[in-house]
Order: sequence, then structure tokens, then C-alpha cells
Amino acid sequence: MSHHDGNPPPLATPRFPPFEIRTDPPKILMLYGSLRERAYSRLASEEAGRILEGLGCEVRFFDPRELPVKAPGLEEHPKVVELRELSLWSEGHVWCSPEMHGAVTGVFKNQIDWIPLSMGAVRPTQGRTLAVMQVCGGSQSFNVVNTLRLLGRWMRMLTIPNQSSVAKAYQEFHEDGRMKDSPYRDRIVDVMEELYKFTLLTRDLRDFMVDRFSERREAAAKAALDPDNPKHRIGDKGL
Repeated sequence: MSHHDGNPPPLATPRFPPFEIRTDPPKILMLYGSLRERAYSRLASEEAGRILEGLGCEVRFFDPRELPVKAPGLEEHPKVVELRELSLWSEGHVWCSPEMHGAVTGVFKNQIDWIPLSMGAVRPTQGRTLAVMQVCGGSQSFNVVNTLRLLGRWMRMLTIPNQSSVAKAYQEFHEDGRMKDSPYRDRIVDVMEELYKFTLLTRDLRDFMVDRFSERREAAAKAALDPDNPKHRIGDKGL
């Protein structure tokens, strides 16, 4: 049927590709949002990283020190290249930021700004799982995790339902940086277990999970206008 009459193409029920759940270590990237020597977002991320390694994940951290502020002409800076390569390597992310004036810190947001939505035909965050956490200097708040969810949606990530917010974080860690046994740590364990399971279930289907009708339609329209496309022929009913 020709669609030159302006009608949209018919909808089709998605067909799930065959897959087996792999159990090799999921690759998780940890991003945190402070440059302080004793940064509680880093300590919380390190505690989460130890939990993930205990579950069987391969964990890597990005150190945001020396990452330049997002600006034109700095795409080849070593820290920018490192961050983008880590995102491409990853199958899931953990984002943890302190709350600063009711929002994420500039240190954290700068990292997200440097990760593009696409690098040529590759999307370095699309379809990857995401867990969000925040640390608070005072009473418990959810401003940061709400903002991180917004950012994750914009980066086309699969953000898991659970989340962590640690109140009065300065009270929740031992001098050696390990987290004290508490309900806050229990919640981080919950979040990391959930991230682990979601990553196992979705990592081989991530392209399918975020495949969009509107983008398929746009690609088909571009292909129809391509003179090198074999279907680009006057009167071709397949367009």
C-alpha cells in the first residue's frame, strides 16, 4: 500500500528478538559529583561499587577532577575522551550527586554535558540501565534524584524504579570511608541489587527496548528520497 496519500504506515506488534540471559559480569560505570577530598558522593559510590562487585559486576569509576567545563574545541581533551570511552564500555550507570542549592552540583552536571546523545551512529547512553542516588548535608531530600531521573530520561536510559537518598551523610561513614551499617546502607544494597537484575535482563535487548516508531518512519522517509536506494523508483508501491 502506498503512503503517499498522507496516511501513516500501519502499526505492527513488536517482535521480541530471541535471547538468552547472559551471566558474565555486567559493566557498570560510577559517576559522582564532588571534588572534595572527603566527598560523600564518592564514598557512597565506592560503597555501591563494592556491593556491585560482590554481586558479580565489573565496576569502573570516572574521576571528575581535571575534566574541563563544557566548551567548544575541547572534545579531544584526555578527560573528555576517557569519560566517553567509559560510557561506551558500560552496560549500566550509577549516578550520585550531593544536593547543592536544591539541585545537582555543577561538577556532576558537567560530566553529563560531556556525554553526547550520539557519536556518529553510536549512542553512548541509549538503553543502558541507570541507578540514581544522592547525599544530603541535612535532612533527607529527593531533589537530586528527581533531577537525575530527568537527565536519565533525556539521555534515553532505562532508569530503575528504586533510588537512594542519604540524609546527614557526614554521620553515615567511618573514618576509613566505609559506610556504617544502617537503613541507608540497606537501601543502597536494594538499589544495586535491582540495577544488577535490570542490567542482566535488558543489556542484550537495549536497542530493541528504545526502538521508536517515529524514528523508523523518519529513516524510511529519508531512504525513500535517497537516489541510491533501490526502492527509489517512480511508481514503486513499496515506498
